[in-house]
Amino acid sequence: MKSKISLLLIVLLIFVSCQQNSPKIEEGMIKVAIFYENGEGKTFDMDYYANKHMPMAASLFGDDLKAMSIDKGLANGAPDKPLPYVAVGYFYFEDMDTFKNSMGAHSETLRADVPNYTNILPMIQISEVQTAE
Repeated sequence: MKSKISLLLIVLLIFVSCQQNSPKIEEGMIKVAIFYENGEGKTFDMDYYANKHMPMAASLFGDDLKAMSIDKGLANGAPDKPLPYVAVGYFYFEDMDTFKNSMGAHSETLRADVPNYTNILPMIQISEVQTAE
């Protein structure tokens, strides 16, 4: 019983620590979503993307990047339908000018790395974060 309580406390402390260190995504921020469409003959190396490409991007963007995340596609919402995207990457910037300056300075480097993890032509959507009430 004592070990279960200790383990629970450790898990709780880790959770609280992660929550405190999580970047805050706020209304009005710019969200860049990079979609990698699923399809026959398309390949995607999630390990490379998560452990090399995205950290490289974060390093290039520096403090201009407020948050980033990755969705690894698992299933379509409709039964027996193919997965629409194998992955979606997200970058968050404070505003459009910061995004343009940061992405413009590093877009060639990032594009040059794409063949290292996929043969998919990424689709990009730039959005403004909104909150729902």
